[in-house]
Amino acid sequence: MLLLILGCLLSTNLIACGGSGAGSDNGPTTISFWVRNSDADLVAPVVKAYNKSHKNQIKLTLIPAAQFVTKFGTAIAAGTAPDVVAIDLIYMPAFDAASQMTDITDFAHKLPYFDKLSPSHIRLATYQNKVYGVPFSAEGSVLLYNKDLFKKAGLDPAKPPTTWAEIEADSKKITALGNGVKGYYFAGSCAGCNAFTFLPYIWASGGDVVSADGTKATMDSPVVKDAMSFYRRLWTENQVPAGGKVDDGTNSLNVFTTGKIGMVGSGAFSISILKNQHPDIDFGVTYLPGQNGGHSSFAGGDTIGIPNGSKHVSQAQDFISWLLSDDTQLNVFAKNNSLPVRTDLTDNKYFQQDPRYQIVANAMAQGRTPYSIKYNQLFNDQNGPWIGAFQKCIFDGQIDQGLNTAQQQFTQILNSQS
Repeated sequence: MLLLILGCLLSTNLIACGGSGAGSDNGPTTISFWVRNSDADLVAPVVKAYNKSHKNQIKLTLIPAAQFVTKFGTAIAAGTAPDVVAIDLIYMPAFDAASQMTDITDFAHKLPYFDKLSPSHIRLATYQNKVYGVPFSAEGSVLLYNKDLFKKAGLDPAKPPTTWAEIEADSKKITALGNGVKGYYFAGSCAGCNAFTFLPYIWASGGDVVSADGTKATMDSPVVKDAMSFYRRLWTENQVPAGGKVDDGTNSLNVFTTGKIGMVGSGAFSISILKNQHPDIDFGVTYLPGQNGGHSSFAGGDTIGIPNGSKHVSQAQDFISWLLSDDTQLNVFAKNNSLPVRTDLTDNKYFQQDPRYQIVANAMAQGRTPYSIKYNQLFNDQNGPWIGAFQKCIFDGQIDQGLNTAQQQFTQILNSQS
């Protein structure tokens, strides 16, 4: 359950180091920056580049991802929060609603590229028409496919599937190769994974599981039922390995690297892993399609913001401005195979060398993210209603019952005060 440390916020007792430049007093300022450890590879070159080129210095603290929400909430309540923080964008609505982030509306709107920042990040960082954060890192869900298996199955690897029916048809041809080869894969026991890679099928088909403002459940809608039926067919027709049922997300990419999986949902992170660690896998990247065409993506990543009580707001804003600049987004982020968080920079010289990154960047820019202050309870909880409905529909075949139950559970959580 998402810990929000609601109630009165204690004043921050951070000791200023003095500073220079943006509103400082004397000498350089040390800016404390918290990031979840899953972003370690991404943030290391960012901090190195900033510290090398600025008098003010970033002091980076990596927090275990599973502990981040709790540790940050506790630090806010204790008055020991960092000067700047990067938070998984799905949690921003809850932190904003709990008055734990600094209003940066004026600063954000003065950025010359504000309207080019990732729409999902800005949407989730906006609460009651005030902006509390801007994008830090970006991710987008896409469909990976094995080009060699496509060729062996008589499919054109230059023409990946663009509808659910095409996914099913391609999957069957790949599975027919035999010898343990399967056409499709998903981790059936991973709540977060199946929000990231399954929800886009629903969105691309005109449906959703919660209303746009995150206050009402729509789990019992026809499009959601159709999407569950689509995955149910893949499962019952043996297009997915049996082990997928109990996979908690640990093996999704590992299974694909065996060369015996035709298609799997994933994100930009997988591209560099496959290129560097599994160069023998000839893979393509395409969009997650709608039932009859179109496509969508789960726009993920982190939002950067300034916690309430920060003693170095202006210096933090200077860091954020630098972070979002053309030079940093291209020559620090894109150069290191990280997606820019600006939609006007997705077509760049680095990604032109590998168009697979451009596909993910475009998917992210056009993607969506559920807006809810109860996101963790709804979607990430391994005992929550989202994964419960997914498993009941896909593995048990109880689609109507599973979705009706989920609708009730979603509604109860959304209406609760805790």
